[in-house]
Amino acid sequence: MTPRRYEQRQRAEAADETRRRILDAVVQRLREAPSQAVSIDQVARIAGVARSTVYLVFGSRAGLFDAAARDLLDRSGFERVVRAVADPDARETLRGGIRGGAHTYAADRDTFRALYSMAQLDPDAVGGAIQRSEQNRARGMADLARRLAEQDALGPGVTAEAAADLLWVLTSFDSFDLLLTGRGLSADAAADVLIETAERALCR
Repeated sequence: MTPRRYEQRQRAEAADETRRRILDAVVQRLREAPSQAVSIDQVARIAGVARSTVYLVFGSRAGLFDAAARDLLDRSGFERVVRAVADPDARETLRGGIRGGAHTYAADRDTFRALYSMAQLDPDAVGGAIQRSEQNRARGMADLARRLAEQDALGPGVTAEAAADLLWVLTSFDSFDLLLTGRGLSADAAADVLIETAERALCR
């Protein structure tokens, strides 16, 4: 390896390490003070970088929190949901998506709880990341409902619009968390309840 390529690799590794420290700092701050807005100054201090570095890496406050939310999903096993969505059988997508979502939420429940609670109390506190994530989930549920209708999997009288509404409720973090913490169920048991509810209410 030439000295120049070695230096380039070192710079890339240093940049990745800085990005990782900043993302970890967001999560640390959420866990330390889940009821308080997360500021860029706080994140920079925890990460041990300058405030300007955060903006240099992520571009904006919204960019930081979008990246943090995506990183949280990726580290919590969201690929299970992605695999379920790719299944050509819409009912298998329903089952796998709900179960994958349950395990994703359970992997770091406290951080997800902090993010969703903060987004309700102060939408700007986490840069609108949760609102954008929820918009994506809404589109995903509308698409799943459409696929169920196209595959003639919906029960008599159940429209795609009504199915999308119920799927929106059943795949939410709050629905899962009520079963996990409110009823003391495991992630798998909570997923079983949500899947059975969806299939009984929506499917043939």
